[in-house]
Amino acid sequence: MVRVDFWKNPIALEEMTPEDKYFYLYLLTNSNTTQIGIYRMTKKQMAFDLGYSIETVQSLMERFTLHHKLIRYNPITRELAIKNWGKDNLQKGGKPVMDCIKTELKDVEDTSLISYVAEAITKEEIRSLYESFCKQDGEKEISDQADDDTYPETECEELDDSFVPGDTVLGQQPGIENNPEIEDQTQDVKEIVEFWDNNGFGLSNINAKLQLLSWLEDSSFLQPKAVILKAMAIACANNKRKLNYIVGILKNWENESLLTIEEIDSYHENPRPVPKNKHSTESFPAGRAIPDEVNLDLSAGEDW
Repeated sequence: MVRVDFWKNPIALEEMTPEDKYFYLYLLTNSNTTQIGIYRMTKKQMAFDLGYSIETVQSLMERFTLHHKLIRYNPITRELAIKNWGKDNLQKGGKPVMDCIKTELKDVEDTSLISYVAEAITKEEIRSLYESFCKQDGEKEISDQADDDTYPETECEELDDSFVPGDTVLGQQPGIENNPEIEDQTQDVKEIVEFWDNNGFGLSNINAKLQLLSWLEDSSFLQPKAVILKAMAIACANNKRKLNYIVGILKNWENESLLTIEEIDSYHENPRPVPKNKHSTESFPAGRAIPDEVNLDLSAGEDW
């Protein structure tokens, strides 16, 4: 539901561009929305519905995650959460509403998104229901760790205001065992994350890792894992271990239509020549040209 006071919201009035408003209204009203404000949606589907390119959708997602701070998105489970959904839409309780919320919360794989939406819910009864699912997940994780002492530890605190999944483990994302599409990507995810962690990009920078992993799905590369690893290797070689540097490399390759490792290697071995502007580099003598057949006596007319 979209409230009419959306148009009076200071963020919409002062900070959002017309494109931002269009995109946010789409997030609030598309056919995948749920009662709980958390739903699955791929960026490719967003691009198709809106008539945008994948790059435009990616840019808008980053803007709403990092600048407006109104959504969170898990690129592994493809789940999107809207921060103020509970404040705007969950004002009334009752058994039918609570049953619907409970059913939909059971389907959420990344439970950190449940906590994220719960923060803005004002009705105590509904917020408690959200929080109960977070507690259940925490108890399950502790039990799993007790059964297996080698189970990797997870990050327990939010590192910043951007998206940090509560139960993401190296190479082991939420709900993989129930999602064949994600299971196929498990090895790719593990290799990229291990390269990131082992080469000084920042062990605790989980949000940056997830943004980089989104290139596995949301790029035109035919060999996305290999291309991402190559870009990371170049960043290491240049001592530029930052996400924006890697993304810059990837965007340059996409702009040049270099979609495989072979094309990238060939391009760097034989870079395309840069055309020169003859008019800007060729020099001309000042004044009129003197014909070759003229014998010019520079001493004529001089008195010695």
